[in-house]
Amino acid sequence: MAIQAAFMLPHPPLIVPEIGRGEEKKIQKTIDAYHHCAQMTAALQPDTIVVISPHQVMYADYFHISPGQDAKGDFSRFGAGQVRFHELYDVKLVEELCKEAEQNQLPAGTDGERDKCLDHGTMVPLYFMNQYWQDYRLVRIGLSGLPLSVHYELGRCLTNAIERLDRNVVLLASGDLSHRLKADGPYGYQKEGPEYDRRIMDVMERAAFLELLHFSDDFCGKAGECGHRSFTILAGALEGKKVKAQKLSYEGPFGVGYGICSYCV
Repeated sequence: MAIQAAFMLPHPPLIVPEIGRGEEKKIQKTIDAYHHCAQMTAALQPDTIVVISPHQVMYADYFHISPGQDAKGDFSRFGAGQVRFHELYDVKLVEELCKEAEQNQLPAGTDGERDKCLDHGTMVPLYFMNQYWQDYRLVRIGLSGLPLSVHYELGRCLTNAIERLDRNVVLLASGDLSHRLKADGPYGYQKEGPEYDRRIMDVMERAAFLELLHFSDDFCGKAGECGHRSFTILAGALEGKKVKAQKLSYEGPFGVGYGICSYCV
């Protein structure tokens, strides 16, 4: 067994009804696509769900992989503390990934955990997944300030670790797109914002994953993107695999881009 499917998913907290309180209806296409991805995941019955999150612990020169047996979290910082999570980690896969990274001289491991609680980049995707499938273990991977090529290599290490343990895995690459789509958005408007979203959705819809490495840091910075490194790890994990790619939705009504694509291996 190996990675059975992967998904490019956004993580706006307001998509959770207990947080959005009606506002989430403005991104109904995103919600519908999320449910579709969660149903696809349930049909595959994965042993493990791997979440790559930009809001996990992040270092400039190191990939943090969450350690321990389990972790909890809730949406209290978004006014919905009643929505809680308690996730069990796939300890063996974490260990195997750390070994694989070390063998490939990649700076990744379980050191440096500053906050054990689950982040919203993890909880928003799991909010939907858990409605359809809960019999899984979790692996949570953070990003780094290292080059995109190194993120790609980490994805390759992840696949090697998964295949060595014969895990049935679904991979979730959590990340919003540009935060600079509108003047009244969270970071204002930059012309690179809409340009980034058009370009990234084209690349991801075609599963033209190597093109992710050709987005410059300057361009990504001006666009105010969130998930590019997450998507690049996904790309490395799917290297050499035949995938059926499908664009499920794209919206940006609040000045932030939300894109969803699925990849069936």
